[in-house]
Amino acid sequence: MGILKRFKDIMASNINALLDKAEDPEKMIDQCLRDLESDLGKVKAETAAVMADEQRAKRELDECVAEVAKMQSYAEKAVLAGNDADAKTFLSKKAEMASKQATLQQAYDLAAANAMKMRQMHDKLVKDIAELNARRDQIKAKVRVAKAQERINEMGSSIGGAQESMSAFDRMEAKANSMLDKANAMAELNKSAESDTIDDLAAKYDSAPTAAVEDELAALKAQMGIQQ
Repeated sequence: MGILKRFKDIMASNINALLDKAEDPEKMIDQCLRDLESDLGKVKAETAAVMADEQRAKRELDECVAEVAKMQSYAEKAVLAGNDADAKTFLSKKAEMASKQATLQQAYDLAAANAMKMRQMHDKLVKDIAELNARRDQIKAKVRVAKAQERINEMGSSIGGAQESMSAFDRMEAKANSMLDKANAMAELNKSAESDTIDDLAAKYDSAPTAAVEDELAALKAQMGIQQ
């Protein structure tokens, strides 16, 4: 079972600890899986060979059991026929086959136990490989996210200088806006002063009595006997 040693070592260890020590976790886990896939091929071949031994041992045992039963049947027939000598011969052969049967039974029991162990190891290896494949996808996804974050961090450092330049432009723009606001305010004040002069002059005439008021005033004075 030496072919399973590396598999057992990897399964017994912490795969995450192995990945932590690796410079590239993706390459590390891919290599582990390649090793396990190679071991799986060997385990399959070994399992098939052990199962073949089990089947052969079972066939030999069944043949021996059948032979013992056959000798027993012949011995009984010989007794019924009154041929005790023949019966003894068949019984002697039966005893010989019975002894062989005990040896074959032991061989079959051992072969069956080995076959069961190999099948269990094979099934466990297949299951563990499937689980590691799923974990590999998760680990690779995490590595991709981490690498993307590193690139973002690097870009963030580069953008820091641009942000300082933007801040300087913001200050210059604010200063320009302030100068423009002051100029606009001054223009508004000048316009307001000119408008006030014209408005005052216009008001002088706007407030002058109209012709109707003048006529009414003259009529009032005439009524009161006041000469204009």
